Amino acid sequence: MKTVLTGITTTGTPHLGNYVGAIRPAIAESRDPNTRSFLFLADLHALIKCHDPKQIHQSTLEVAASWLALGLDPEVTTFYRQSDIPEIPQLTWILTCMTAKGLMNRAHAYKAAVQANEEERSADPDAGITMGLYCYPILMAADILMFNAHVVPVGKDQVQHLEMTRDIAQRFNHHYGEHFVLPEARVDESVAVLVGLDGRKMSKSYNNYIPLFVPQKTLRKMIMRMVTNSQGPDEPKDPNCPIFEMYRAFATPEQTEDMRRRFHEGIAWGTVKQELFELIDAELREPRQRYEELMRHPEHIEAILQKGAAKAREISAPFLMRIKRAVGISALG
Repeated sequence: MKTVLTGITTTGTPHLGNYVGAIRPAIAESRDPNTRSFLFLADLHALIKCHDPKQIHQSTLEVAASWLALGLDPEVTTFYRQSDIPEIPQLTWILTCMTAKGLMNRAHAYKAAVQANEEERSADPDAGITMGLYCYPILMAADILMFNAHVVPVGKDQVQHLEMTRDIAQRFNHHYGEHFVLPEARVDESVAVLVGLDGRKMSKSYNNYIPLFVPQKTLRKMIMRMVTNSQGPDEPKDPNCPIFEMYRAFATPEQTEDMRRRFHEGIAWGTVKQELFELIDAELREPRQRYEELMRHPEHIEAILQKGAAKAREISAPFLMRIKRAVGISALG
């Protein structure tokens, strides 16, 4: 079976862009009987960017509740919290001892941080850079290699990390024998990238996102605030615009073509936004109710994650023992 692994960093509230770009396609793929699906909450990764304990804790709850509310089946998908798998930090150290420093020096995130320091004429090019940021690709490699994932869906900015994972795995296999599958990055060019309230890509970093499960009235208000041009109600409009792309991400092909025609004929922006709201609300109404119920019962989510961790450790514990024996760490008699 093909093994597919996805990680979600727990540093914020899931938004519409996360849903369209990652959550919806991942849940759909998890239902493929020929796929073995792993999905984890990357709370150890979150520590690199966020040092607010309350935010990480709350985000972990919100992210888990969102995926479950949207239809993730924990009986089918191995759904776990990264920090509940103690074998992952151990594998991270073993891989760290096999990873060339020069490889880490080339990581985009590290180079960007150094460049920012140089542009600010800092006396120390590594000022403010933690070892968490520097070694991030190795922890990511451990996440992937622990379960020998064949495919890892990622955005373009993460492709380099998959290439590094392959380099690390190849080096380990060369020294100790064939233990790791070499994973493939999968970038889905067909997945829509939604634009946020201010016209830029929807992102937590820009604080321009529409949270996935805001109340119905708030959702409508936020959509009505989306930036459009000043064209009048009867003027033909170009469908190559963010609001049309968002509509298409939630519409059927027939609805999309009808809206494209209405754009060319002239349609008021207010009408487009109202219909966009109705479309999104219809898709998220029932999941929103499930989400609200889950958020009232975090102990239910915790039980699901613990069960998922136990399922994951049935694989990770014996596999780590195999890796440790390969490097010479094992019982003496």
